[in-house]
Amino acid sequence: MRETPPAQVAFHRTELSVILSLYGRMVAAGEWRDYGISSLREVAVFSVFRRTAENPLYRIEKRPKLRGRQGMYAVIGMDGQILRRGHDLKTVLRVLERKLIRAVE
Repeated sequence: MRETPPAQVAFHRTELSVILSLYGRMVAAGEWRDYGISSLREVAVFSVFRRTAENPLYRIEKRPKLRGRQGMYAVIGMDGQILRRGHDLKTVLRVLERKLIRAVE
C-alpha cells in the first residue's frame, strides 16, 4: 500500500524553532521586522520582511521533492537568487547568520 503525500508541505516544530531563533536575533539587531509563513502543496515558505508592506527580503523554503537531489532547504534572496541550498536547515541558514555578524560590528 502506498503512502499518500500530505495535501500541503509545512515546517515541523523543530524546523520552526531553528528559523525563529535566527529571526529573533535579527529582529534584536534591527535587521528584520516581520515574517509570513505559507504552506503550499509543493513548498513551505518562511518569508522575512524589513517592513510589512514590501516584498520579502529573504525566503526560507522547504521542498521535500528535492530531498534526494540538492537538498530540500533553500534560502532565496529578494531578487530570486538562491543564496544557499542543502539538506541541513542549520547549515543553510548560516548564509543569513553571516549578515547578523556584519550588522553587529
